[in-house]
Amino acid sequence: MRASQRFTKRAFDIAASLIGLIVFALPFVLVGVVVKLSSNGPVFFVQNRVGRHGKLFSCLKFRTMFVGSETYGTVTTARDTRITPIGRFLRRYKLDEFPQLWNVLTGKMSFVGPRPDVPGYADRLTGDAQRILELRPGITGPATVHFRGEEELLSTVADPRKYNDEVIWPTKVALNLAYIDNWSFWADICCILKTFFPPLLGPKT
Repeated sequence: MRASQRFTKRAFDIAASLIGLIVFALPFVLVGVVVKLSSNGPVFFVQNRVGRHGKLFSCLKFRTMFVGSETYGTVTTARDTRITPIGRFLRRYKLDEFPQLWNVLTGKMSFVGPRPDVPGYADRLTGDAQRILELRPGITGPATVHFRGEEELLSTVADPRKYNDEVIWPTKVALNLAYIDNWSFWADICCILKTFFPPLLGPKT
């Protein structure tokens, strides 16, 4: 990705995240209240994720699981009992990701890019795949759109963790590399629209 492309991408991220934080300030507060009242625990789930150049950062989400659930693994299926009732709704419509607008504004993330992995997965990137760490991780991305039904898919396999590690994760790496090599501003806009307006994807195949 050329310097001019990086500038365009970052300029969009700053402007769009700032507008988003202002426009959605009241809905954010309402969601936070519902999360707090619906189950014991904090409003936000803060987790260390691997960012640009392999540096860790605190990734923000609205909490969608019961407190302590992360100790039982990071792979989540649609039938996961760790997810709270309100959490299922937030995850279905990607509303749990909205606090990451702050991560975008502060330069830790981008609107579009590879999803930030938990420590351990990024260590598996070798050779050309390490180029993925040159980008800021994204709220969404081509891999996110491709696996929009990831939790439902994982709920249909015998070993979700193994399937994630051997099938989903390698496919995401390939999609992220293709994203880097074929980046365009319009592609980013399309990715955002497809994330929050799934009908634009067309019927599932």
